Amino acid sequence: MLSGIHPLLTGEMLLHLDRMGHSDAVVVADAHFPAFAVGARVIDLPGTASPAVLAAIRSVTPADDAPALDLMRSADGAVLDVQRELIDAAAVGAEGTRFVERFDYYDLARGAYLIVRTGETRIYANALLRKGVVSA
Repeated sequence: MLSGIHPLLTGEMLLHLDRMGHSDAVVVADAHFPAFAVGARVIDLPGTASPAVLAAIRSVTPADDAPALDLMRSADGAVLDVQRELIDAAAVGAEGTRFVERFDYYDLARGAYLIVRTGETRIYANALLRKGVVSA
């Protein structure tokens, strides 16, 4: 165990987050997301919530330039409570967030460096975060 590291950040996840370069993406996916069909690298974190995992990732990963965060647009276009929680967890604000149609979102996720599948059961609780430049 490491001191000062969020407990949701496993050694495997820290390894992959470290290996990510500028503008590489990590998807924090809900339990319904087809993570293993879409991603080459998948970490499974059952029993966790998407906003909590995203906040943990942001504790060690800077966000890229806007839009740093992509969220899957809900079927009726409404912004759901869980999506507001994801925006808050990413700490990028509305101006740093883009909503993407479902199948376009899957295409973006296929290009992500890493997918972290959570145990989140609320729908549309998926977030794609682009890593920014780590400063000294």
